[in-house]
Amino acid sequence: MNRIDRINIDRRQALIGGTATLASMLATPWVQAQAGWPSKPVTIVVPFPPGGGTDAFARPLFAAMTRNLGKQFVIDNKGGAGGTLGASLAAKAAPDGTTFFMGAVHHAIAPSMYPKLDYNIETDFIPVGLVSSVPQVIVVNPQKVAATTLPQLLELLRKNPGRLNYGSAGNGTSHHLAGELFKLQTKTFITHIPYRGAGPALQDLIAGQVDLMFDGLGSSATHIKSGRLRAIAVASDKRAPGFPDVPTSVDGGVPTYRVATWYGIWAPKGTPREAMQAMAAEMRKALNADDLRTMWTGLGTETPNLWGDDFGRFVGAEVKRWAEVVKNSGARLD
Repeated sequence: MNRIDRINIDRRQALIGGTATLASMLATPWVQAQAGWPSKPVTIVVPFPPGGGTDAFARPLFAAMTRNLGKQFVIDNKGGAGGTLGASLAAKAAPDGTTFFMGAVHHAIAPSMYPKLDYNIETDFIPVGLVSSVPQVIVVNPQKVAATTLPQLLELLRKNPGRLNYGSAGNGTSHHLAGELFKLQTKTFITHIPYRGAGPALQDLIAGQVDLMFDGLGSSATHIKSGRLRAIAVASDKRAPGFPDVPTSVDGGVPTYRVATWYGIWAPKGTPREAMQAMAAEMRKALNADDLRTMWTGLGTETPNLWGDDFGRFVGAEVKRWAEVVKNSGARLD
């Protein structure tokens, strides 16, 4: 075999090897994500039943992304255990860029309330971005609770310790901890009634089965506007977008009571970076469109701008903050 024949053979072998390598690369999730993500419907695990605050933001966001991309984004509600059941399932999902997790402030609280969690929100997930952050609102059933202002509610609670109750989305959720923080700061006592999600708790509040709730404004918004619930105060130092008539906790004489419910998107650890970048880009596009901006204002929030590692650092700070609240309030799983 002469030198020219050897060179031609070497070139053919290199070409074959290169083609095989390229085929192998194209079969991997990260290249599929880079070239035409998503390649199949994307599942968004929502760890609460339909009807709560997470749903109020998840469904319009991913409906918009479905329209924009012409690809399906499917909401999969997995409620239970204060949102930790769905989080556990999402953490174990295949990291192929087609499963994401929409969690909330509850998941920054859970490490302090559930000592035996089988996942870690900071190490078993990769942060993608913040979807919204809305102040908590104290809402009452207007047929059961006569108070129309925060001072009136405090007077009622102090005259009737333990007689009024509040519903929550479950033990260890922000609704629960917001109630315990309120009790701690106002030196009042209200009986806690945990539910399997904010949706069922709101239904019972509207029906008069519970007296009040410390809810994310996003899920209470439509019920406040309809008059089925009365907003006493938002737990903030400024009034919420879209709700200028609802006073703040500062207005009501409890300036230290400030709680926000936020919602964000994570991916299971190991998800291709390109898939997460594509998800973040599509989220940005949807969140900055006029229709979602208007909708977010109607739900009491502004369009956020917190992505990737910045969102991750925010979550880490929230984990520490809520650990202090749990410790100081003595909150526990009822």
